[in-house]
Amino acid sequence: MNDIAHSASAFTAKQYKPKSNKLGLPTMMGICIGLVIVQGAMISATQGIGIGGTSFIAAMFVALIISQFNAMSFAELSLMFPQEGTLATYTQKAIGHFPAIVSVFAGYVVVAILAIPVEMFLIDAMLGELFPGAMPEKIVPLIILVVLSVTNLIGTDIFAKIQNLLAFVLVTALVLIGLLSITGIAEPHPQLTGTLVDWSFDGVLDGSFIGLVALAMWLMVGVEYICPMINDVKDPEKNIPKAMHASLFLIFTIFLAFVYGASLYLDVETLTGSPIPYLDYSNAVFGQSGLLIATIMGIAATCSTINTVLASVPRMLSGMADNKQAFPQLNIKNRFKAPWVAITMIAVLTSIPFLSLGIDSLIMLVIAATTSWLLAYIVAHINVMVLRKRMPNHNRPYRSPFFPIPQILGIVAMVYVAINNSPSPEMTQTVFTISGTILCIISIIGALWVKFYMKRDLFAPDMD
Repeated sequence: MNDIAHSASAFTAKQYKPKSNKLGLPTMMGICIGLVIVQGAMISATQGIGIGGTSFIAAMFVALIISQFNAMSFAELSLMFPQEGTLATYTQKAIGHFPAIVSVFAGYVVVAILAIPVEMFLIDAMLGELFPGAMPEKIVPLIILVVLSVTNLIGTDIFAKIQNLLAFVLVTALVLIGLLSITGIAEPHPQLTGTLVDWSFDGVLDGSFIGLVALAMWLMVGVEYICPMINDVKDPEKNIPKAMHASLFLIFTIFLAFVYGASLYLDVETLTGSPIPYLDYSNAVFGQSGLLIATIMGIAATCSTINTVLASVPRMLSGMADNKQAFPQLNIKNRFKAPWVAITMIAVLTSIPFLSLGIDSLIMLVIAATTSWLLAYIVAHINVMVLRKRMPNHNRPYRSPFFPIPQILGIVAMVYVAINNSPSPEMTQTVFTISGTILCIISIIGALWVKFYMKRDLFAPDMD
């Protein structure tokens, strides 16, 4: 066991060898924030405050705590095994190659391929409204996808500059709309004629706010996307945990101001019934400039998400290819050390549903696929508990505090959110059918790959 610990320490030191163009803490936080604050999260936030008022604020606080638990597990695991494979690497060490492959492909690759097109559709819709007939349908989102693919192929230096700019624009826009709406400086608070947001504490006192935690969780998930870039960041032992934990507090604060401001300008009917409620919100606060501000927020959120996914998910696949868990071609890198085959593959696969499906069918697929994302968090918590027992002497630059309470509560919370992931009871059967189908297909492929290509037992941990 001591030999394993010694080898791991040596491996860790090797991985942390100084490298040029390292990403600093602001860029790391930009990655975390840019992946979490997407248009879907802004829609969930405005709908949530309309549905629950004070109860949704309480649910957001619970979601913040749960997300901090998730960040603890990912921080510990990523610093134990600082490789690009991220969850796949941790999982193969704890419970085997089969769950490693399933958790990454179902929890990250499929979700990314389906979720990004939804963001692109929303951008296309707002640009069409802002500049009617000025440009062909779907062209601008595709141009954005191509440009960001190229910049990611150039390497982390260009990626960092773009991500810092996008994160700054996005955070500035959200903070601006929150502050202006709360103070009423831009437009006086209107006399709302519809149903007002419920600011009573009834839902908090009787515990019914728990029913909104599933919706609130979508405002907080995704900060672990920084982990696959661990070899490209400065001082990862300190900055990986700090970036995730600090980003979550900042995201919570931004959304808190955002939703409270929305309640001052929009009634419940608009908050919950509008297809893009943050557009109505922006129009109410900024008047005729509202559509332009909302479009800027949407473009910044979408570009930031695409930029982060193209930086992180291909590195997951590259690390998996290095471990023989995916096609070896996905580990091919260009002279900028970027996994160009994996980046190109994700970009192409993302464009297919955008070009071939409509937004309504895509949203249903995304809701279903995100259930697998929650499975990835469960697997991460299990990994921490298993590795604490199996590799107690392994070098852990960061140790999850209060172990194993965050892991146990995190697993229970993820199961609850997965069960309540459907936005309505009528959609539950459809959502779980699609989720089950996605997991089944990936599981069959993963099992065949591990058994016949890797020639390994499905659940045999890899202690090398």
